[in-house]
Amino acid sequence: MIRSIEQLDLPGKRVFIRVDFNVPIDKTGAVKDDSRIRAALPTIRYAIGRKAKVILASHLGRPDGKFVPELSLENVGARLSQLLGRDVIFADDCVGDGVRKLVADLREGQVLLLENLRFHPEEENNDEEFARQLASLAEAYVNDAFGTAHRAHASTVGMVKHVPQRGAGFLMLSELKTLNGLLKGARRPYLTILGGAKVSDKIKVIENLMTRVDALLIGGAMAYTFMSARGVGVGASRIEKDKLDLARRVLEKAKQSRVELVLPVDHVVAREPKGGIETRIVDGRSRRVGSVSTSAPRPSPSTSSASRAPRPCAGTARWACSRLPSTRRERGRWPRRWRRRPREARPRWWAAATAQPRSWRWARRQGDAHLDRGGASLEFLEGRELPGVKSWMTRRKFICGNWKMHKTASEAVQLVRELRKQLDGSAAQVAVAPPFTALAAVKQALQGSSIQLFGQNCHHEKQGAFTGR
Repeated sequence: MIRSIEQLDLPGKRVFIRVDFNVPIDKTGAVKDDSRIRAALPTIRYAIGRKAKVILASHLGRPDGKFVPELSLENVGARLSQLLGRDVIFADDCVGDGVRKLVADLREGQVLLLENLRFHPEEENNDEEFARQLASLAEAYVNDAFGTAHRAHASTVGMVKHVPQRGAGFLMLSELKTLNGLLKGARRPYLTILGGAKVSDKIKVIENLMTRVDALLIGGAMAYTFMSARGVGVGASRIEKDKLDLARRVLEKAKQSRVELVLPVDHVVAREPKGGIETRIVDGRSRRVGSVSTSAPRPSPSTSSASRAPRPCAGTARWACSRLPSTRRERGRWPRRWRRRPREARPRWWAAATAQPRSWRWARRQGDAHLDRGGASLEFLEGRELPGVKSWMTRRKFICGNWKMHKTASEAVQLVRELRKQLDGSAAQVAVAPPFTALAAVKQALQGSSIQLFGQNCHHEKQGAFTGR
């Protein structure tokens, strides 16, 4: 069962909120894009409004368990303070006596941001002692960092079991709702655009979405593995030779499932994979693409136009690639088709978190856009269980009892009255299944109770263990 932050007892409590402030920064550590900070604001503001003592924790970059000044969260805290319109206290570590003192001095409604969790190698190792130190700071735990949900780290998994209350923030709940929708009931036609370098990175997502989407558009370097599997010469373009059979199976499965699998129609190629040298456009529909593709193979303007052809009125478009079409001309041409339609009629776009900020801003302009959280999104769409979600989900025990064809209606009523005294409001989910002849009386006796009612089949015998076929 998923518990929301709204179901937690927050007033006066020390609330540890795991956020995802892994934002782009420049060489000085200044925040270049604050989208992820803004995304966490609803949860933070809710906790402040409930008079909680708010403790925020995040990682930034990959310091590999060492203190790296350029990856300090201090500048992130300054930007958060501006967005919140209130002071944010910054701790120069995430554990230790100094941090405990700052937490002890927190007043209701105040916000404390801990230093980069990954300055300690114990964070990524999910060290038990480090997890206990983090847990000792809090009386309630809220995970609002879906982007780290696929990692079993101390702040996402290890500490959770040591905190009495735990639940999800608004951003986490939104991510889960959105991604569940992509798997179960996305608006159709449903188009997925996949990019990246390796087929192996996306194959499970492709297989899991194959029965759900109407069309798959594949770009990036991985497109050349699929083209090679179709027998198209790709020169010295990057391919995964050991994945050619896998690509052929995907192509065959797409054909059987009647899913349109679209590859680039032409390509920008060069003699060497580096910038500043002459390039030309090659027709990809011929049997040979050409000599050497660039190190970041990209579709030409024709591809941008042709990619729209299969599903010009996509209801849902999920985008899991790393970049926009590469030229100004391409970027200008693609959106116009959608802009001519009313905003509510445009497709819902989901842009991967690995995309550059400009890619996200472009997708957001096209309609109802949602920013996926990188690897966590991909693993969720593969159908895998995310440790950073499982750790705070509560599981209620379900207890159900029946007594076959024993007891009269009055005896059954007396039994459930006793059960109500002992089990009403129990943390477990409780149900009873009396004989059919006692259903009406037991139903009346359970009015206003948390105990649920089930029924048994009829049988011609007066008593016994028979409950029907």
